[in-house]
Amino acid sequence: MQVVLNVTDEAMFGQTQPSYKIALNFPKNQITVRELIETRVREEVAQFNAKQPEVFNMLVQPTLSERVLNGFKFKEKKKIDGREQSEKAVEAFDRNGFIVLVDEIQAESLDQLIEITPQTTVAFLKLVPLVGG
Repeated sequence: MQVVLNVTDEAMFGQTQPSYKIALNFPKNQITVRELIETRVREEVAQFNAKQPEVFNMLVQPTLSERVLNGFKFKEKKKIDGREQSEKAVEAFDRNGFIVLVDEIQAESLDQLIEITPQTTVAFLKLVPLVGG
């Protein structure tokens, strides 16, 4: 039984960024936060590798890319390694590089279980380091 989970990115103060929404498929209705992050990253890497857009947005910045106004950019076309990106994303979660909100409650650990129902909401909130601090 496949279950679908709709995921969004949010800006500060709960404003949803309309530019990023993704539907993720899972083979079961109970997953861990780690599985959620890895599935999201694998899907966005697959979409990037298939389309190779000039400017793109991902959960974590790929190696050798540069930050631009609306995301990231490579100087030359390049495929991204999904496993490397997944590892970077898991590490970023552990370092508080982003927050995962499940039904508006912050996920605390990678092993935390998420029960997927038709009403389940998931949002990723990317944190921006303070300048000078």
